Amino acid sequence: MKPLTTPSGPATPARRRALASVAVLLATLAATLVPAASSQAADTTVTVDFSATGGAPTYRASGTLYGMAEDGSLPQEHFYKDIKWTFMRAGGAQLDSPGGWVAGKYDRRWNSTVAQYRSTKALGGTFVILPHDLWGADGTTSPTFPGDNGDWSRFDAFYDRLLADAKAAGMTDIQWDIWNEPDYSSFWDRPQAQYLEMWKRAHQRIRAAFPGAAIVGASTAGKPSADWGGPWWNTYLDYVKANNVEPDIYSWHDLPGDPVADANAVNSKLAARSMTTSRPFQVNEYAANTEQNPGRGGWYISRLERAGADGMRANWAWGANLHDFAANLLTRNGGRYLPLGEWFLYRYYGSQTGNIVHLTPGTNTDGVATKDDSARNAKILLGSNGNTGDVTVDLNRLDTTSVVENGRVRAIVQRIPNNGGGAVTGPVTVSDRTLTVSGNSASVIVPWTDAADGYTVTLLAPSGPATRRPI
Repeated sequence: MKPLTTPSGPATPARRRALASVAVLLATLAATLVPAASSQAADTTVTVDFSATGGAPTYRASGTLYGMAEDGSLPQEHFYKDIKWTFMRAGGAQLDSPGGWVAGKYDRRWNSTVAQYRSTKALGGTFVILPHDLWGADGTTSPTFPGDNGDWSRFDAFYDRLLADAKAAGMTDIQWDIWNEPDYSSFWDRPQAQYLEMWKRAHQRIRAAFPGAAIVGASTAGKPSADWGGPWWNTYLDYVKANNVEPDIYSWHDLPGDPVADANAVNSKLAARSMTTSRPFQVNEYAANTEQNPGRGGWYISRLERAGADGMRANWAWGANLHDFAANLLTRNGGRYLPLGEWFLYRYYGSQTGNIVHLTPGTNTDGVATKDDSARNAKILLGSNGNTGDVTVDLNRLDTTSVVENGRVRAIVQRIPNNGGGAVTGPVTVSDRTLTVSGNSASVIVPWTDAADGYTVTLLAPSGPATRRPI
């Protein structure tokens, strides 16, 4: 599914012709992936104000595109529960090739969708269904598209079956992501006007069958803030407003991108049209292939939290691997799953409890900070948008926490190694010091030498047991 996306812009005619061959597709992928920004050393400061308290963490960034076995049985559930996994976005992509409704091979994809839905629900997550994959527009073939030659009968029959199957499976609590990347020819190789008519028909059918359903869109490859994504979004928003078919959740992809900039762009576009700006946002694919490491993962988590947008990691795997490895958070040695460094970053994110507190970002450095008075800890997850150098973490209003004793606080800095994208055994302690609190403040320095590594700062009361360690 995701390996066929070109994050850098719309497909050219030559790019469209290349889609005729899977081998050419894979070769093209290597040439079109946008590399991560090169690391630049710039000492910077991140400031945490523990007196400015928000709500409890919701782990909104801890979701994945696929990554679960076809039958929903693997990876083992603790790999999901330990990271407070929240979202699964799936619809049977790349099972049979070609597969799906238009290839006469709907059943296998549907059966997988139901199995993964049930596993997601058992894990306490929210399932986001992908009808386009069930239709067969997953980039592995060039299917008939809904509404070709003005004929909607095949599309209507597909929705008759899909909605009946969803009802029979009791899927009343899912989100409906009508079509993936309709601005990119691998998934929608037709005019935008035909897509908009399809959107309206699907929206109306879903709303009639499931009046309370959450409908997600437009899930574009193009960023709302970008030159080529913005105009597409303008046309989309004008249409959904005029036809009363707005999504309940506005969605797009950042591959790469900045959720904060894009959320601001969508808010601006909605306000300009006197449309509601209170509907949720969802970046349901984030992080380019070269960005899936602890450092950049921490940055995306931080930016999604700052934007107030839910997030799902992109999945750049192919074939059977798309349905495995928790979207590149795990690897395997024989039959045993092993965590990559980024999994430990998500585990730390999932360990942040209590209340979120205010954090002011630094130069290409951002984070998520919490304090938990009952657990007597404060935790700061940090991420880098390609920057290296010393990061000074200023800790202000420590008097509003439960971690200060006799004017002192214990600060543990840990590095979460990228390890070249290989398995790691866990975080590495960089420093474990007792700091003197002066004027209700203290500071700690994080020596960020490799932008691909992530870092965490955990604050504990000095009287805690010596064996007590952060996650």
